[in-house]
Amino acid sequence: MKKKYLIIHADDAGMAWSENKATQIGLLEGSINSTSLMVPCPWFFEMAQFCLEHPEVDYGIHLTLTGEWKTYPFRPITAVNQIPSLVNHQGHFYPKRAAIRDGAVLEEVYLELKNQIEFALSLGLKPTHLDSHMYTLGVRQDLIDLYQELGKEYNLPIVISKKLIAYTGESPSAFKLPEKGCWESIYMGSFDEFSNRGLAHFYDRVLDNLSEGISLLLIHPALKSAEMEQITVDHPNFGDQWRAEDAAYFTSKHCANKLRENSIELIDFRHPELLSFLDA
Repeated sequence: MKKKYLIIHADDAGMAWSENKATQIGLLEGSINSTSLMVPCPWFFEMAQFCLEHPEVDYGIHLTLTGEWKTYPFRPITAVNQIPSLVNHQGHFYPKRAAIRDGAVLEEVYLELKNQIEFALSLGLKPTHLDSHMYTLGVRQDLIDLYQELGKEYNLPIVISKKLIAYTGESPSAFKLPEKGCWESIYMGSFDEFSNRGLAHFYDRVLDNLSEGISLLLIHPALKSAEMEQITVDHPNFGDQWRAEDAAYFTSKHCANKLRENSIELIDFRHPELLSFLDA
């Protein structure tokens, strides 16, 4: 494989109107070519309708077990009395992965995630993949196993990655992972890069130095808005300015030129090369 293939993947669709709109613009007019939807979130239905109206768009389900925002918590799809280990006393998802790592009952995780997928399917959605919000499914061996089982149950590719496990603070070496199919050519901006030279500099460097093969670039675009400022209050990491920078970069001519100059071919989760790689 001598070509440079890239998926520019917008996480968190459905989280808010500002997130949806930026993702939609990027998919239709920019360089974003894949997304995933957060089923428990307030603006999921609007994003689902967009996907139904645009069957050419590549989208997955962003399996959600945490809600990280101070004043904008998420509630599960499942009745909270059926999944008590996944919610706080108010019936909201916990903000931190550690609560899931330390206290989640596996059967309850399965029930909630299955309900998220089934609700999406009930609307007529045809997701191409499953992925994990905050990579929470990468913090415990039985959750990693469950993630793989859900992929097999629904015949959908998933993203297993030592790099993303390390991003959660866990050690990949502590887990038993598939011998083949782990995806390590994955890129996502860090808070240091955001706060120092800016995300545009990071993305330029990724595109200028992208290796041959299949890579995944995870982004979080949203329009600059009062809505997003309030959702992300006191949370500059992946906050409103971060998301506005993502939205601006991946709808820019500069980004499109970078892709062309570096002979990068955009693909999505339906591409035969990717399906072959993830099924390895």
